[in-house]
Amino acid sequence: MSNPTKRYQNLAINEALSRIYRYPIACKELSLILRRVYNKVPKNLQSLIFQDTLTAFRLLPGVQTCNAVSAAHLLLQSAEAALPKQKKNLAITEFKQAMVAHKRRCKARQEEEGSVQLPQDVLVHVFSFLDMQSLVSVGLVSWSCNLAASDSHLWHTHYAIFFGNSDNPSKTKEQNSRREIDTLLKEDTTANSCIDWREAFKRAYIGNSSKKLTSNRGFCGHCNAIVWLDNLKCSNTHCGVKPQNQQIKFVSLYQVVDYILDDPSSIASSSDSDSESDEEFSTSLWAYPKHLQ
Repeated sequence: MSNPTKRYQNLAINEALSRIYRYPIACKELSLILRRVYNKVPKNLQSLIFQDTLTAFRLLPGVQTCNAVSAAHLLLQSAEAALPKQKKNLAITEFKQAMVAHKRRCKARQEEEGSVQLPQDVLVHVFSFLDMQSLVSVGLVSWSCNLAASDSHLWHTHYAIFFGNSDNPSKTKEQNSRREIDTLLKEDTTANSCIDWREAFKRAYIGNSSKKLTSNRGFCGHCNAIVWLDNLKCSNTHCGVKPQNQQIKFVSLYQVVDYILDDPSSIASSSDSDSESDEEFSTSLWAYPKHLQ
């Protein structure tokens, strides 16, 4: 069985921080790790966690989203609560410098771009390449992004991927072949055009515990580890293992953190029931700010 340091490295948080679409989730994971794990692990792992915290703050200026700033603030609060005085002061200094650089970059970008905005159809096309959580997050960036991210056709696609039967949102199937999904998405019936697929997805997602994805993470039976997910599949390359044959179990942020200290097999055999905290994360996924609704 691997030790906590090895399992932490397997989470690849440092790599995730460098990817804009994973930065907020990686910050939230680090935040929980600082609060729940930091004081229970060896000093070498504490050093890795601290360095990743500083890295998160240093990369913040390059992530121009409100969601990222909010996640960085949450990470700072955890750093202030968990780190010893000297490291805490370093983290605070790094965060303040990052925020100054972030504001300067935002201002320079606004002056450079002026009032120029991408057409809605272009935004919708770009957003069609995002996974579900990224689509929710990008809707928090601006009015225009929120409008494009709420496009019913985008959520029609995600409904088909998650729940299979996209003809009738009241009937869901746990599994569906890629060919069946493609066929469903090509159909443009009058009934489908009248459905608000974002709301249909929201209702089905909140009401279906087996499909909840609160961290964009999953436990891969083939890797025997927690991995990042791409379209509900393990992002690691599996030789000879087809995506539809992957054994993926969705995990919450809290399970990701507990994985560092626990045997991975405990996650594979754990119950599918979600804790109250997981319910809060699931609900907050849809909690758009009032001014964007």
